[in-house]
Amino acid sequence: MRVNEFFDELRALDQHNVGSWPAWAYVGAVVILSAVLLGLGSWYFVLPKGDELDRARQQETSLRAEFERKQKKVANLDAYKEQLAEMRQTFGDLLRQLPSQTEVPNLLNDISQTRLASGLEEELFKPRPELVKDFYAVLPNDLVVTGSYHELGAFVSGVAALPRIVTLDNVSIQPAEDSQGQELRMSVVANTYRYLDGDETAGTTEDDQ
Repeated sequence: MRVNEFFDELRALDQHNVGSWPAWAYVGAVVILSAVLLGLGSWYFVLPKGDELDRARQQETSLRAEFERKQKKVANLDAYKEQLAEMRQTFGDLLRQLPSQTEVPNLLNDISQTRLASGLEEELFKPRPELVKDFYAVLPNDLVVTGSYHELGAFVSGVAALPRIVTLDNVSIQPAEDSQGQELRMSVVANTYRYLDGDETAGTTEDDQ
């Protein structure tokens, strides 16, 4: 069939009587109609579903990452519990290094004995009012001593070796008067600490409120 004859027969088809069409025209019309319907269906139904599928995939990736993070936390839960127990043990050990109120005089005596053992002369040892914190109190003490460089070093080392916590702040070292540079004068604030008992802690909380 030539091209001209094909188009002539195509124009001659009766649109109102499809049953009279030849087989090739009928099959071609069905194929074209199917392609149009398939295209329209893809445009209106498949493409929007593709966007939803992409969003679902992104959500799946996000949920999977969140699941993996939570799974790691669960896997490390025992390790976290062990670390917490160790931290509590360490905190308890540090807390035991804070004396009670009745033990503070003994701690101050230990500082004085350390000063004597180091060979220092005491010019001043004056306690200040204590400073109350959350669960402990700070007891500052103004201390002025004189001695040689090595004696001062021995005193500082001795204080650091005490079983109770003592910190030395505001340290000032100058040549002692009338010593011709042979002795040094050290001014320092020796901070001791004590823990607050239950009644003191409760009273502090009520005052804060």
